[in-house]
Amino acid sequence: MREFIKRALQKLNKMTAEQVRDLLYSAAAEIDRLETVLDSINDGILVCDTDHNLILANKYAERILPLSGDEQGKLWLAVRDEQVRDFFETTLQTGDRVEEREFDVEIGGTQATPGISRLISISVLPLVRDRQVTGSLIYVEDITEKRSREAQFRRAENLASLTTLAAGVAHEIKNPLGSLSIHVQLIHKAMEANKELYYNAHPGGIDSQGALDPGQNPRSYFDKLDKYINVINEEIDRLNRIVVDFLFAVRPMNIEFREGDINTLIEELAEFVRYELEESHIKCVLELDKGLPRLSFDERYMKQALLNLIKNAQAAMTGGGTLTIKTEVMDGQIAIQVRDTGAGISEANIAKIFEPYFTTKETGSGLGLTLVFKIVREHRGEIIVKSKEGEGTRFTITLPIPQKERRLIAFDKGEDYAI
Repeated sequence: MREFIKRALQKLNKMTAEQVRDLLYSAAAEIDRLETVLDSINDGILVCDTDHNLILANKYAERILPLSGDEQGKLWLAVRDEQVRDFFETTLQTGDRVEEREFDVEIGGTQATPGISRLISISVLPLVRDRQVTGSLIYVEDITEKRSREAQFRRAENLASLTTLAAGVAHEIKNPLGSLSIHVQLIHKAMEANKELYYNAHPGGIDSQGALDPGQNPRSYFDKLDKYINVINEEIDRLNRIVVDFLFAVRPMNIEFREGDINTLIEELAEFVRYELEESHIKCVLELDKGLPRLSFDERYMKQALLNLIKNAQAAMTGGGTLTIKTEVMDGQIAIQVRDTGAGISEANIAKIFEPYFTTKETGSGLGLTLVFKIVREHRGEIIVKSKEGEGTRFTITLPIPQKERRLIAFDKGEDYAI
């Protein structure tokens, strides 16, 4: 079409008024078609001239950036987001080529209400025609879902690798731990059985070099041995719990779905942890939607997932605070929110919290949130987290509502027929 218009323009002086009109109609139709194509693309396209003035922007770019509406003049003057505005001003003026720079932007918000937070990727490329740079081409892509899928894929990969290691871990660690525990118990029993014999044979004790010390009470020596053996037993038990948690995280879950009321489960769980939360000066607030439909879920596993989230919230609120558990119907699903007013999670850590063995606690195993993630996925649900350091953290679990059979009433019989 461009070649046709170029040839027509060369013969413009010889064209009749009707031919010129037809040419203008054809050009207008072509321009309209190109604008329709640009506006139909689910990515943002912007074009600037050599002076960095915005000369073209498709509908998606206007919405995702977002633009202020004043699209005359320099591109950065039309952008509302401060970070993106500074990026455009610096990049365009220096003439740098930048690919896939990521920004968090807020879409559709006002001064009174916050908008929707999205992650976008921006590329700035030279616009070249006949080997000459005639401006800049800006490509904007919404990568929020893409990054979320990548994170979920990484978590699934990590869980798959853990499953491969599970059998070896069970054999190489759990069995020797059991053997250690048994032999420590045998040593303790043998020591208890021979205490009196030793007391009678050695009325003194043993000094620090292992020699007999008649001036020392022999019972203090055995008390020390008892203390050391108790420490060994405690450490064996702790290691055993870690291995059990590990195996629980990687084994296929035997989920038994039963229809129930998720609100009732949450109320029972809140009562169970109430005293412990009060001791930590934490107020527990329940905001439960009484109109929730009944769900199919495994009560044991769902309790475990919510308890892990509550424990995490408790650990984050070292000086006390408020724990809020909320249920509601959202976008055709049941949403369960667990929100705290604790220390929050740093931006660097928030992408890693569901990964196995990642923990910021000194004594944590790093498997608590991995278990939560696995339980939620086994229930065909999703879990997302939003957090800000110093303000708190909110976990949101979404679970699908079971589809009931829809029924029609027969026109002439008054009977129900399932469809």
